[in-house]
Amino acid sequence: MSEIVVEPLAFPETSGINFGAIVRNADIETLTDADFSIIRDALFAHQILVFKDQGGTSPKAQYELTRRFDPAATSYGHGKTIDAKLSILHPDLKTIPHQPQVQVIGNGFVSEYEGLSDIHLKHPHHKTFHVTTIPAEEDLAFTRFYRWHIDAALYGLAPPVVTTLLAVKVPDGRRQICRYDDGTGDELEVPLGTTAFVSGYSMYDLLSDADKRFARTTKVEYAPHPYIWISKAKSRPDGLGMVSQGLEIPLDDLPRVEDDMIQILPLCWRNPVTGKLALQVHPSPARKLHLANGTIIDDLVQVREILHRLQRPGIAPKMVYAHDWEEGDFVLFHNRGLLHSVVGAFAEDEVRLFRQCNVAASHFPEGPELEL
Repeated sequence: MSEIVVEPLAFPETSGINFGAIVRNADIETLTDADFSIIRDALFAHQILVFKDQGGTSPKAQYELTRRFDPAATSYGHGKTIDAKLSILHPDLKTIPHQPQVQVIGNGFVSEYEGLSDIHLKHPHHKTFHVTTIPAEEDLAFTRFYRWHIDAALYGLAPPVVTTLLAVKVPDGRRQICRYDDGTGDELEVPLGTTAFVSGYSMYDLLSDADKRFARTTKVEYAPHPYIWISKAKSRPDGLGMVSQGLEIPLDDLPRVEDDMIQILPLCWRNPVTGKLALQVHPSPARKLHLANGTIIDDLVQVREILHRLQRPGIAPKMVYAHDWEEGDFVLFHNRGLLHSVVGAFAEDEVRLFRQCNVAASHFPEGPELEL
């Protein structure tokens, strides 16, 4: 009999956040089958689970819980793509030598951690990726969503079912204003270094009936070697997809492309337990849209405008859960039901140390039921 208790997160009535729960009386190191059964059901119901005071969790236990959602999966969710020097993911991750499915992320200098020595961690900053930037004199007071995304290679390997994050070291908590800078005036006060989450289910539910039908019957084709393809392109200021300036790497200049590794996935992914649909698209590396009537939209400007129009309501300030990290927080989230983004601008002496784990799935997400 498990003693685990799951309590939904509470939000003000004005909030649009309808996901998330805290899990109490759990020890990640010693989970029983009964414990995991509760956790699994809670994950697919609430999409993100927060376990407090889990600082003693080993990388091995973190990997084992992550893999338990897909026992046939074994390799890190991006495979070896993080080794590609041209990939936009390369600077942000350090691999734990004795548990290569677990990565170290954060900010600042760390002399030693889990077999890694003298590592310099670099928190992603929007100035390296966005088409416009916040002025340097405002950088510590204001920030942006760096990149709304799904953890997925999107080339060859199937998107992970879940991702886990462990907060090992968290800087003292000043707060920042996250600006959208997209002409709407939208902004959101966030804790320093928060991870921001939005629901793909809410993103779908917010659509008009016509847009819901479009989303249910359309597929998105991702670029080959997607994170190299966009490595010189720039993001919209709200972090939700790219600006079209012709800066993508030409396909002929990418590493060798294997056509059978190119992914064409449904816009909507079906929850394996509830059956609900999530609008689950990584907008940055999207290249084409395949419509129900056989038409393929391959004009990149049009593809990006369509996806941004569909997804933007789902990242409105009231829809964003900005987790206020404390040391020892262990967060498990449904990577096939949520989008998330790094947020925050750190001073050099603000050290942040996290562990991240996801594993490439043994199966691809299921789309909507066939429509007659």
